[in-house]
Amino acid sequence: MNIPFSVEQFFSVFGVYNEAIWPAQIFAYVLGLAVVFFLVKKARWSDRFITGILALFWIWMGTVYHLKYFSTINPAALIFGVLFILQGIILTVFGLILNRFEFGWTGRLNDIIGAFFIVFSMLLYPLLGYAFGHNYPNAPMFGVAPCPATIFTFGVFVFARNSIPWYLFLLPFLWSLVGMSAAISLHVPQDYGLFITGIIGTIMILMNNKKIKERPNQSLQGTPEKRCS
Repeated sequence: MNIPFSVEQFFSVFGVYNEAIWPAQIFAYVLGLAVVFFLVKKARWSDRFITGILALFWIWMGTVYHLKYFSTINPAALIFGVLFILQGIILTVFGLILNRFEFGWTGRLNDIIGAFFIVFSMLLYPLLGYAFGHNYPNAPMFGVAPCPATIFTFGVFVFARNSIPWYLFLLPFLWSLVGMSAAISLHVPQDYGLFITGIIGTIMILMNNKKIKERPNQSLQGTPEKRCS
C-alpha cells in the first residue's frame, strides 16, 4: 500500500501528540477501567455510561488525533477525522440519548472473548508495541489512539445483550482493515490483532444479532397461548 509519509513520520506524530495531551492517557485508562467495572457490575445508568465513554474516545480521536495531528502528514486524516466524529455522534444518539444498548456479564462465550479483546487493547497491545520497539511517547496508546480504541470498542460490543445496528460497527470494522495495512506498511505488528479482532468481533456481532432476531419467533412457536393470541 502506497502511503504519503514515512514510518518515522508516523511514529513521530504519536510522539508530539502524546506529549501534547499528557496526562489524557491516564484518564483514558481510568475511564476504560470504569467501563470494565460497569460491564460486570450492572447499574441503572451503566449502559449509558459505557456508551458515553466509547463516544468520547471516538470524538476525541477524530478531533484531536486525526484532524489536529495526523492530518499534518496524511491528507486522508481529514476524512478519517470526520468519520470518527460521526461514529462518536451515532454512539451518543443510539446509546447515550436513546439508551438502546444493554450490556452485562453473563458468562457466555461472547463475554469471554470480549474480555480478551479489552485486555488486549489495554494491556497486551502496548506491551507488544514495547516489545517491537515502539516506546512511549512514540507509540499508539489506549483510548487516545485509533487502533487500540477500536479493539476496545469491539470488546464492549460483543458484551451487548441486544442487537447492534450495522451502522454502529461498520466503521470499526473498516478501521480494522486499515490496521492490517498499518501492520504491514508501517511495521506495527500488534495491529494484526486489530485485524483479527475486527473479523472475529464482526462475525460475533452478526451472529448475536441473528439469535436475537430469531428469539421472538422461537418463543412464539414454543408457547401455545402466544400462538393463539
